[in-house]
Amino acid sequence: MQKDDPETTRKEPVHASRPQLGMDPIRFEVMRSAFQSAAEEMAIALRRAAYSTNIKTRADFSCALYDEHLRVVAQAFSQPIHLASMVRMIPAAVRKYGPQRLQPGDGLAMNDPHLGAMHLNDIGIIVPLFYKERCVGYAANVAHHVDIGGLAPGGLCISKDIYQEGLIIPPTKILQDGQIIENVFQLIAANVRSPRQMGGDFRAQVASALLGGKRVTGLYDRFGNDDIQKFNDELIEYTRRWTKSAISKLPRGEYRAACELDDDGITDHPIRLAVKVSILDEEVHFDLTGSDPQRPSPLNANLTYSYSALSYVVRCLIDPDIPINDGFYSQVHVTAPEGTVVNAKHPAGVMGGNDIAMRLADLGFKALSPALPEKVPACSKSVICNMGCGGEDPYSGEYYTFMETLAGGYGARFSKDGTDAVQAHIQNTENSAIEETENNYPLRITRYELVPDSEGAGRYRGGLGLRRDWQFPGHQATLTVFSGHRKKGPWGLFGGQPGRPSSYTLNPDGQARDLPSKITLELAPDDVVSYQTPGGGGYGDPLEREPQNVLEDVLDGKVSPRRAREIYGVVVNMASRSIDLDATRQLRQGS
Repeated sequence: MQKDDPETTRKEPVHASRPQLGMDPIRFEVMRSAFQSAAEEMAIALRRAAYSTNIKTRADFSCALYDEHLRVVAQAFSQPIHLASMVRMIPAAVRKYGPQRLQPGDGLAMNDPHLGAMHLNDIGIIVPLFYKERCVGYAANVAHHVDIGGLAPGGLCISKDIYQEGLIIPPTKILQDGQIIENVFQLIAANVRSPRQMGGDFRAQVASALLGGKRVTGLYDRFGNDDIQKFNDELIEYTRRWTKSAISKLPRGEYRAACELDDDGITDHPIRLAVKVSILDEEVHFDLTGSDPQRPSPLNANLTYSYSALSYVVRCLIDPDIPINDGFYSQVHVTAPEGTVVNAKHPAGVMGGNDIAMRLADLGFKALSPALPEKVPACSKSVICNMGCGGEDPYSGEYYTFMETLAGGYGARFSKDGTDAVQAHIQNTENSAIEETENNYPLRITRYELVPDSEGAGRYRGGLGLRRDWQFPGHQATLTVFSGHRKKGPWGLFGGQPGRPSSYTLNPDGQARDLPSKITLELAPDDVVSYQTPGGGGYGDPLEREPQNVLEDVLDGKVSPRRAREIYGVVVNMASRSIDLDATRQLRQGS
């Protein structure tokens, strides 16, 4: 999650607005840090033990600890999209299964989006924590598995309902006496294309959750049951008071915005999203009424997606030191009519729910831009930009699956350019390293570079998009492009221009074929697929950009001399690597 720039944050000391504690502050902080460390250790264990690049390198997972009332007490390194996922998914799974049925050593698995999870690839593992024969809480994690079955490798497909997207796991007992129930695990593994990889990731999740249980038991031995119960209540209430205080500093009022996604993957009809943001005295309300009805396509989100995205917006606009737990979420409310693309009901497909959520985050910032112009960015790449593929490895003969999401431009801000080639907002995953990808999969990455002239021009420019080309040497493969922003680029703010749209190409250096932003295709041996991701939107009038900054972009190869002249009104003399001041002055005055 990106924090605000120092020059745009409030001037008072960071801790000045913290509320008073109802217990000894030193003991409170020691206990808070102890629980947080336990959650972080869960995350480290999961990442180090995982098999797939998606988890061990891209870090597409989250871990959390809960009290007996299923309130989050500590949440480790996480994807922002999992913020509310962990708050909604895990309690829903436990309550559906029945907490009274859980015994020491038990554990649950769950991934059903229509019971509170996100998409099917995100499998949650939940372990109840017992102390002196009493359930005192839960340790849980959610990790994105590279394949979960379905129509196409990688869990990416142009689906018409949830059943086409893969294996649905309702809250199911997967552990007994601390051991994986083998026949249940084999049932799950039999439905995925790469069971060895999936099995390694799954066991890493189990080990992480069990480790969390051991650490919490140690904390109960150290602090005692009564003090921990008092701490849990105080943490939630302390966070609620702090959140209310932070929200009260935001400008009160109602703010609206709307946008469209290119299409739904099945038809060419765009998808409309609408949001009304109401900042009241100490709460923020989001109303998504006016968003389109759900589609028989993968481009739907459930309420978990929508709530995660919009609570992230609030998280970015208030004190970054506020803990994330039920105390924070109690002050953020989302209304979304059931049966719409932002609160889809069964059996809607939700594979593209992340893309809906990503756009909702940017839309929330856009709605608030008139009230908070110094704190919100222009539109980011605003698509997850998925690539998923699979086929028979020509070296091992084993079926492999691989997926990753591509970085793009971050939106420009009030006082800074957008960051080039990052996973923006709710995503926050890392880019896959070429060396690791090529060592573990029969793929070759032939190009990996920034896309020149892809920035949204402005007084501060948007970040550049990314180009990445994959070749499939010596074997046939199935590949799915699942993205967006191909028709229109990410919007700018306050006179800033949109970023360059994305593009997807089969065999760009041969008989090139432009691809839509959502397609599953069969590749011949040695085919190449090229992604060029969107640039971020600009902020402010491009003619107000400092000429020296334009020169630096030209010399760095990020902006062409022609674009510098035509869009920014800056004439660059490439021979002397300097600005032609007279020509620039005349050009800008003439504009």
